Amino acid sequence: MDFTASMLIAASGMRAQTDRMRVISENIANANSTASAPGGDPYRRKIATVNSQFDRELGATLVAPGTPQADMSEFRRQYDPSNPAADKTGYVKLPNVNSLVEIMDMREAQRSYEADLTVMDATKSMMSRTIGLLNR
Repeated sequence: MDFTASMLIAASGMRAQTDRMRVISENIANANSTASAPGGDPYRRKIATVNSQFDRELGATLVAPGTPQADMSEFRRQYDPSNPAADKTGYVKLPNVNSLVEIMDMREAQRSYEADLTVMDATKSMMSRTIGLLNR
């Protein structure tokens, strides 16, 4: 595998992790939102997906961000009859977002991004050394 291929593979991973962090950020931002209408559904957590695709020109598999999928787990419910979004029984549906899970997912995405960045840095360093050897 040549240097260009390793750079493109790492870059595709970085793009996928960037998209994953965007989806996680959206989940965190909406963790405490409620429905706009009484008894309505609040924000539903999204799960980032990744698609793999074989690049014949490179001879390698690259990853690309996929379409985020809705997490179909149950909404949290809280008794708050004074809330405008409460249903007839006084319960408010809250998003199915667990902030702790989102923070852990964000940390994992960040570490994966950093690993891809390390690959790019190592590849650039090897390219520089190779050019240095050729110039002797």
